[in-house]
Amino acid sequence: MEKKIIKAKKVLKETIKEKKEPRPKVKIKKPEGEVKLAGFGLFNLATPKGAHKKRKYLGRGSGSGHGKTSTRGSKGQTSRAGRHFYLGFEGGQSPLIRKMPKRGFTSNFKKIYQIVNLSDLNKIKETTISLALLEEKGLIENKEKLVKVLGDGEIKNAVTVQAHAFSRKASESIKAAGGKTEIVNV
Repeated sequence: MEKKIIKAKKVLKETIKEKKEPRPKVKIKKPEGEVKLAGFGLFNLATPKGAHKKRKYLGRGSGSGHGKTSTRGSKGQTSRAGRHFYLGFEGGQSPLIRKMPKRGFTSNFKKIYQIVNLSDLNKIKETTISLALLEEKGLIENKEKLVKVLGDGEIKNAVTVQAHAFSRKASESIKAAGGKTEIVNV
């Protein structure tokens, strides 16, 4: 059998690939006094310079610049994977936190109150002042937390005040003005 060599006809590249026309540039007309961003869209967004860093290849020979110690300095704990130092580690020296004496006490059951003064209560025109009203007027941050009324200032109106705690002076001033104090249970 004889082998026949068939030559393929040369086809122009233009017929295979359709020519893509370049996207027309959007021209922005700037009317006097107004500035419009008409030419801004997904089609002309670009990543900012420096958004993609080149990967740092380590341990690929001295010619790479990151060979031998692979940017980890020399021997020891710091050159190993999984190294960890606790906060305040001083390189094996006895840390300062262990040298300092410990004194004092902090109770776990300490009560932290939101403070309201009698001068603040004077501004409210209601006859019954509740925790919700104090929160609404902006005198306390949260009605769920503890509130204590202190005796700074004077109260002129006879009001009923609800709170978790009262100072002695505050309760005497409220009762002297003809009002009542109601202690709210937590």
